[in-house]
Amino acid sequence: MSDGMRQIEPGDTLTLHFALRVNGGVEVDSSFDDAPITLTLGDGTLMPNLEHWLIGIAPGERHVFQLDPMQAFGEYNAELVQTLALSDFSPDKLPQTDSVIEFSLPNGSTLAGRILTLTDTHASVDFNHLLAGLPIEFEVEVVEICRQPGD
Repeated sequence: MSDGMRQIEPGDTLTLHFALRVNGGVEVDSSFDDAPITLTLGDGTLMPNLEHWLIGIAPGERHVFQLDPMQAFGEYNAELVQTLALSDFSPDKLPQTDSVIEFSLPNGSTLAGRILTLTDTHASVDFNHLLAGLPIEFEVEVVEICRQPGD
């Protein structure tokens, strides 16, 4: 932590660079080669488990966190694999194996599911986060704290 410099608190809006890697080095997402992103903690841009690691970091700091599945995207849950009738899908966009589809929920939110297998009538859909059950390396460099809650 930095001495005397403002540190990230819940609800802050901040600009940062980040990278997500599966432990072992496979990069899943990164902003380090692009423009940094701006987000507000709690707005859903980052998973709450990842936001937790930002609290207390000051602008200019760069950290790499090695996270087990429960600290990142959770354990893989076999109960989140469901079989859906192909008639549940839009006729103009039928699923393909390994594709990711956004499903609309009754409350208006969406949930991504990855198509595991297909038959003539059904699709097996995995609603686990794509990184569930995997150890993750989360690298962050905080550029600035743009706004505090209540500003």
